[in-house]
Amino acid sequence: MKVLAHIPTWLTNKYLLAGCFFVVWMFFFDPKDWGVAYTKHQKLQELQVSEQHLTKIIVETRQELGQLKTNAQTIEKYAREKYLMKKDNEDLFIISSAANIK
Repeated sequence: MKVLAHIPTWLTNKYLLAGCFFVVWMFFFDPKDWGVAYTKHQKLQELQVSEQHLTKIIVETRQELGQLKTNAQTIEKYAREKYLMKKDNEDLFIISSAANIK
C-alpha cells in the first residue's frame, strides 16, 4: 500500500482513467481513427483538385465543339492538327520536338 500512497489522487480517479482510455482508443485503435480520417481528407482534396481540372477540360472541349459546329475553317484546322489529314495535292511533313519523342 505504500506504492499507492505516492500516486496523486487525480491519477486514481476512475472517471479520468476511463476518459483517457476512451481517448486513446478512439485516436489509435478504432476503425475510424484519426489516421484514417486524415487519409480520407487527403483523398478528398486530391479528388477536388481533379474535379476542378476535369471541369476546366470540359469547358474547353465545349468551346471547341461550339467552334467546330459553326466554322468550316475550324473543322479543317482541327482535322489537320489532330488527325493529320491532308488535301489530295499536298504533302505532309510531321516535325516533332525532342520532348514529344520521349
